[in-house]
Amino acid sequence: MEPQLLHEVTDAVATVVVHHPAKRNAMTAAMWRALPPLLESLAADPGVRALVLTGAGETFCAGADISTLRDSPEDAQRLARLAEEALAAFPKPTLAAVRGHCVGGGAQLAAACDLRFAEAGALFGVTPAKLGIVYPASSTRRLVSLVGPATAKYLLFSGELIDAERALRTGLADEVLPEGELGKRVAEFTRILTARSQLTQSAAKEFANGRTDRDTHWAGQARGSGDTAEGVAAFLERRQPRFTWTVPTPD
Repeated sequence: MEPQLLHEVTDAVATVVVHHPAKRNAMTAAMWRALPPLLESLAADPGVRALVLTGAGETFCAGADISTLRDSPEDAQRLARLAEEALAAFPKPTLAAVRGHCVGGGAQLAAACDLRFAEAGALFGVTPAKLGIVYPASSTRRLVSLVGPATAKYLLFSGELIDAERALRTGLADEVLPEGELGKRVAEFTRILTARSQLTQSAAKEFANGRTDRDTHWAGQARGSGDTAEGVAAFLERRQPRFTWTVPTPD
């Protein structure tokens, strides 16, 4: 099978799989290009309420396919940055499910997700210093926001890999699961996500990402959504809420 991004939607969860096992799921230029339109399509699907990004087999993503850097490093970096920004802008909750190596461009994609769950034994690394590449400013700021300046500098200056436990301590991972338990935990957690209010999630994602000019917008959305009334009623009636607000489809 050619290197590609695979995807499926099951129970309101879109799963995107980085599939290039011959090179530990390294991202080719074609794969970087394919990610933004795929994400746009999934974001517009009202049947998708959360997204999981993972890698085929026992590796998340070993970064960019180094052969793509030989001819035009600038173009390769541009494609990676566009893919990263498209993932960060996805309007619904995103979760990276990490096994094995999550390195270079793979770590760039994982950092762009809202959450990162890792299997014990996973390894994380941000490796541009091994190639003489200037890591993008936006990617550096995103990494700093996750792990703080000291750990970001450690990762960027050295290019060294850190294990899942250190990733958990520093904020690069949100949960670490025993071997064989990652898939079960991701399925369990995404069921929780899809049962919650998309209104709450979408507003929280914007605010957590630094948006400061949309309080009035979200107050209006809340008034017209019916989600608050449904949530309160469900709580008082001791039943599961049936939230109906969905992310608006772009015109």
